[in-house]
Amino acid sequence: MPRPKKPRHCRQYDGDLIFKPRSIPMSRLETIALELDELEAMRLCDHDGLDQTETGRRMGVSRGTVQRLLRSGRSKVLAALLSNAALIIGQGENRATVHSDRG
Repeated sequence: MPRPKKPRHCRQYDGDLIFKPRSIPMSRLETIALELDELEAMRLCDHDGLDQTETGRRMGVSRGTVQRLLRSGRSKVLAALLSNAALIIGQGENRATVHSDRG
C-alpha cells in the first residue's frame, strides 16, 4: 500500500481555470489537467525565482517533490501549447491546501 500523499500548501488561484486555443470549441479539444500544486511550484520557482529547497519549505514538501511537480507541470504546459490542447487548472487529484496569502 503506497504512502499517503502529503498536503501541499498552495496560494489561492484567482485566474482563469481554462486556457485554450482561440476559435476552437472546447468540444473539439483534448484537455490536459494542471494540478494546483504543479502551478504553485512553477509560480514559486519560475516566476518568483525561489530555489527548490525554499519552494519545498513554503509548500510543506521535500525538494524532491518540488522537482517532480516542476517536471510534471512544465511538461503539461508544454504539451498543451504544442498540441493545441486546453489546459485546465485545478483539476485532477486534489492534494493541495489552498490559502489566500498574497505574499
